[in-house]
Amino acid sequence: MTTSTTSQDLKDTMWKAADKLRGSMDASQYREIVLGLIFLKYVTDSFAARQAEIRKEGEEDGLSEEDILLDLEDQDAYLEKNIFWVAPNARWSFLQQNSKGLSGENGVEFRSVGKLIDEALEQLMKDNESLVGTLSTGFARDSVDQRRLGELVDMFSQTYFTQDGPERARDLLGEVYEYFLASFARAEGKRGGEFYTPAPVVLTLVEILEPTKGRVYDPCCGSGGMFVQAEKFLAAKHEDPTNISIFGQEFNERTWRLARMNLAIHALGSQGLGDRWQDTFARDIHPGIQMDYVMANPPFNIKDWTRREDDERWTYGVPPVRNANYAWMQHIISKLAPHGEAGVVMANGTMTSKTSGEGEIRKNMLEDDIVSCVLALPSQLFRGTQIPVCVWFFAKDKKAGPKGKSDRTGQVLLIDARELGHMVDRTERTFSDDDIQKIAGTFRAWRGRASAETEYEDVPGFCKSVSIQDIRDADYALTPGRYVGFAEQEQDDEPIADKIERLTQELTKALDESARLDAVVREQMGRLQ
Repeated sequence: MTTSTTSQDLKDTMWKAADKLRGSMDASQYREIVLGLIFLKYVTDSFAARQAEIRKEGEEDGLSEEDILLDLEDQDAYLEKNIFWVAPNARWSFLQQNSKGLSGENGVEFRSVGKLIDEALEQLMKDNESLVGTLSTGFARDSVDQRRLGELVDMFSQTYFTQDGPERARDLLGEVYEYFLASFARAEGKRGGEFYTPAPVVLTLVEILEPTKGRVYDPCCGSGGMFVQAEKFLAAKHEDPTNISIFGQEFNERTWRLARMNLAIHALGSQGLGDRWQDTFARDIHPGIQMDYVMANPPFNIKDWTRREDDERWTYGVPPVRNANYAWMQHIISKLAPHGEAGVVMANGTMTSKTSGEGEIRKNMLEDDIVSCVLALPSQLFRGTQIPVCVWFFAKDKKAGPKGKSDRTGQVLLIDARELGHMVDRTERTFSDDDIQKIAGTFRAWRGRASAETEYEDVPGFCKSVSIQDIRDADYALTPGRYVGFAEQEQDDEPIADKIERLTQELTKALDESARLDAVVREQMGRLQ
């Protein structure tokens, strides 16, 4: 067996393998097939590694082969190590041996490799309660090329997750899974945004909110990226990941399954996503539960949504029939605990729109002092769309206290980050770590957080702390560029006469060099005649 222990090895090998199915099915089905196989491969690799540990422990204790075999089939020996139990017919070795299908015997019909994979996934969910309803079957559908699927199983067999131990294995799986989610989102263009929020956007939200303890909620959780990044934030701070509880909701069935699988991969409880997909506006599956942190990237400007004018969530005004942007924001605000905070990615129009009562809703939110910050982001952070976006941050309590030593009552921080970031190719922009820390550090300093490294001060062209009165004077428009002004230009101390002389000399030198090169070109052309 060829072993792949580095993240890049696994990514390269598996992406190459996954290409075998590209073009033979639609993108969403292709995504499910590949991610399902990656998960199954990891689960069985981890199971096999635990089996080897159990055998070694038994041999060191002098157990007989018969007793060792009994221990190998003891489910508790796996569950106590947070390893999923994998029945014989669900193990990768069985699938690899039958990658071309299993011939029927004694009247049993032939079963394709897709049928065997479906049976393996169903058995895995049956044997592991936390996986119930998580894994998608359908590998045996007519639309799945069984020959190519068998070849994919053979190629995945050349990868191995667990050579460096279970913790590293889980980290590798998480990295590979997120890499594939991002790659599929890029491949699907605009539709990819339905299940995947770009990493720099998620990182920015997490670094600003700093979710260290309590309930974390996402009402439109996609594939669960906000939750995963919150867990990574805790790990980076050497905090216990069980300090946070996950609560989420997702309307799309396939995306909901992706989220549950993603949380299972990262050892985050998926029970907080409910037992099925559900429309947040039609039915809140977490009624009455107050959240400490909310992070969300709702679908922008959706026109067909479940709306009731008497909904108690509409504290600041009834959202318009043909746009749910302010419905999402008010739903999120309604979920916040007394000291809760939220970050919500929104279309730029929410900062200034006055149509269909949106201006009045924004005014009421600002007058209630629920808005803590508005952050303008650059365009092209979302691959497949040029649309620039902003992030609204809400806080139920802006007074000095557990969330910061600075009393920011009656103030809103406006950050214009449109000039930050760099292009990774001609269609996609990203943030560097320094960009993210510049934004997050500004908010932390403004709030007076313990993690702040500097004292807050307004920076022309980038950030400004604005009073509610200033916002009233601007008719409640919240575009940061309107308030932060222009960046200060570096002072030029060179006397004008000296500058003219220097520039004249530089221009003369450039013209002389141009004339020299022109003569060389003419000479060479003359030799060709």
